[in-house]
Amino acid sequence: MMSQGLTLDRAKDHLNVWLEAERKVATGQEYRIGSRMLKRADLKDIRDSIQYWRREVNRLSGRRNRVYRMVPRDF
Repeated sequence: MMSQGLTLDRAKDHLNVWLEAERKVATGQEYRIGSRMLKRADLKDIRDSIQYWRREVNRLSGRRNRVYRMVPRDF
């Protein structure tokens, strides 16, 4: 999926397309992206693409998702 020269604006555009696809499929409609026809059964593929493009938007905008584990201690 990754292409050379990807910009933040382009990644946001891709994310918005996939979010719209999810909305249309969730309301029972089919959605076409290029030559692919996506249906309700393809919702997992759409959500996987949304996750991918969200990560790309975060990466290109300098945001980092970090998980911290804390262990409370009583001294």
